[in-house]
Order: sequence, then structure tokens, then C-alpha cells
Amino acid sequence: MSLLNMEKSEQAELAAQVRKDYAELKAKGLKLDLTRGKPSRSQLNLSNDFLELPGATNYTDAAGNDLRNYGNLEGIKELRTLWGRLINVDPELLLAGDSSSLNIMFDLISWSYAFGNNDSDRPWREEEKVKWICPVPGYDRHFSITERFGFEMITVPMLEDGPDVAAIKELVLDPQVKGMWLVPMFSNPTGVTISESVARELAAMETAAPDFRIVWDNAYAVHILGDEFPKVLPIVDIAAEAEHPNRFWAMSSTSKITFAGSGVAFFASSRANLDWYLSIAGIRGIGPNKINQFAHYEFFGSSEGVRAVMRRHAALLAPKFSAVERILNNRLGEYQVAKWTEPEGGYFISLDVIDGTATRVWELAKEAGIVLTKAGASYPYGKDDNDRNIRLAPSLPPQEEVETAMDGVATCVLLAALEKLGV
Repeated sequence: MSLLNMEKSEQAELAAQVRKDYAELKAKGLKLDLTRGKPSRSQLNLSNDFLELPGATNYTDAAGNDLRNYGNLEGIKELRTLWGRLINVDPELLLAGDSSSLNIMFDLISWSYAFGNNDSDRPWREEEKVKWICPVPGYDRHFSITERFGFEMITVPMLEDGPDVAAIKELVLDPQVKGMWLVPMFSNPTGVTISESVARELAAMETAAPDFRIVWDNAYAVHILGDEFPKVLPIVDIAAEAEHPNRFWAMSSTSKITFAGSGVAFFASSRANLDWYLSIAGIRGIGPNKINQFAHYEFFGSSEGVRAVMRRHAALLAPKFSAVERILNNRLGEYQVAKWTEPEGGYFISLDVIDGTATRVWELAKEAGIVLTKAGASYPYGKDDNDRNIRLAPSLPPQEEVETAMDGVATCVLLAALEKLGV
């Protein structure tokens, strides 16, 4: 029965039990952490053979280039070809870099701010104001970048098929709106994968700013929880067909495929965008870690090799996600005090609790030794006006700890809801 529809006496009886459960939870002295979407040790172990690659005598690519030396800002062709097949991008329009796609995104924003991009009339720092569209809930590290540069962040809701395009089309009529964040597949934290129709609308829409960009952060393109890999939209081609070839800065990486801090990041875009990027990247550095890129190529062998690795990741991750969903349903379903996503991929579950209680849930969990991502973290400036959203990240802890933590979280959600009702 819904908590709101209970008789007062039933609410009081439930409150007494939940407070007893919470006292017992605190007495356990737990130290559990569901804050970040990190791969577990078991997941990292899947790629341990990578540590032996490319080998002491294996350091030349197919063209005979010595990969130990300087040069090749674009990255090695073998890996760009492999990855281009995986994410549906022409390898000639794909750069392979060092380990962090977040670094590339920061560069793109900071260089546009300092110098302007290839479609800018002037550097963004010379604009009276720069505004940026942020689908919510979204990725906190994205928002931290645009906050750092002083951009005004404007939220739009993430719907079942992607961000609210109607709202976005209105916003981009303002020339101060310079761009937008977007995780297009298994989005952080909702797990939404945007539809092709939404992608095409974003590519085709008219914008007042000629240098408007969408950061298409395809971090979870192959991060399934089941058996099927969804189609990766050819976003660079879609933009060209819409006659806005420079619209998207598209990212991808191996960070949650091999080793999080030792992977390869990829940047796909139009030739004009890539040439602009390389013109500055060539001043900042002389080339990426090509030995690491070659090791990844040797480890994967083909795009199907990447998928084989991701199926093994899914086998480790899926039971944890199922446990979260099962416990939330068993503990909270009948009371109708929360809603949560049931993603088919990615690294997160988005939990919506009763309005005005997310911060209290976070506090109660912390006091009980369960550390959650702070309420509001999935919103710009850390401010969720409804105080309802909490991002859950079950990937890192062992299964038993995930189950213990989620049982505790369910108790905290119920207690916060009862407190909100004054019971």
C-alpha cells in the first residue's frame, strides 16, 4: 500500500519499525561506498594480459613507424580503424589520444574560451556571457568544467528518448548559448540511450551562435549489461547530412574497458574541427602514447574483440545491478516512495525519492556508514531544486557489500519519507 494512503496508525507502526531498523543499521559500523562508477578489481583483472603487450620487440606499426619516438598527433592508424568500426566513425575523422576523454573535453572548452573555435567570431572569454545547455540528471564532471569557466548552465530534462529537443530548440535561438553536454548512450546517470530521431533533430536545428557545439560524450557506447549491443549512431555523418558538419565534438575511450587510468581516449568530428584541435594540440605536445595505443590494438585485435571483453564485464556487472533493482523493489515498491531506473547498460542507477528528501537520505546513509554520491550532484552547481535525485554506483564494491548497502539505502529512503510526512 502507498505510504500516503496508509492510515495514521499504520504509518506510525511502520515508522517504529523503520526507526528500529535504522538503529540496527547504524550499530553495524558499516564502511560502504557507492559514490563513483569505478570498475571493480574483478573487472580490471579481465585485462591483465594487456600488461604484457606489446612486448619488448614489438614497437613498429604496419607502416613501419617506430612507435617509441615522437610524432603522430592523430594516433596510430590500426587502432583508429578498429575503433572507428566499433563506434561507426570514419577513422580519418577520428583521433586517438592519451588516456582521458575528459582531458580532451576540457581542452576543447578551454581553447574555445581562450582562442575561439574554428567557427567563432572571437574567443568565448570576450563574450558578455556564455551559456551552456545541461540535460539533467547528468554527469557532474561535465558540469564542473563549465562551472569552472563561469558559464551559465541551463538545465533541460532528460526524457526517455533523449534530452527535451523542443526546449533545446528554443534555447539555441540565443546567441550566447554556445553548447551542450550530452551522454548519448546509457547516459550517466539515467541509462537513457537517445533515439536516432532526437540525434537528427539536434544535428539539423538552427542555432544563433555559429560556433555552437554539442559535446557528444559516448563514454558508454559498448557498456552493456545484457547480451545485445545497440547501434552506435554515426553522429559525424548525421551532422554532415544535416549541413552542420561542425556541430558535434564526439568522445569515446577505453577507460572502463581495459584500465581506467591507462587507456586510450578518442575524439571524432569534422575535418575542420579536427584540424583546429590539432593546430593547438601540436603546440601543447608532440604526440600521444603510441606504445599504449599499439598495446590496445594488440589486446583487442578487432572491434569484435572489444565486444568480447565487454560481454565479460557485463557478466560481472549485471548481478550487481539486478541486486539493486531487486532490493529497491522489495523494500520500497509497495510504499511508492521512490522511482528508479533499470538500465540496460552504463554504470549507474538513478534513484528519485520523495521531493525534498534526497539530502536527508544522503545524510542518514552517511551516518550509517554508507557513502552515496551527494544529493544534487547530477545537477549543475550541485543544486537539484526538487531535492529528489541520488545517483547509485554499484560497480566497485563486491556483490555482498552492494546488497548490504542497498538494504540500508532503502531503510534511509523510508525513514526520510516518514520524517517528511511528520510521522
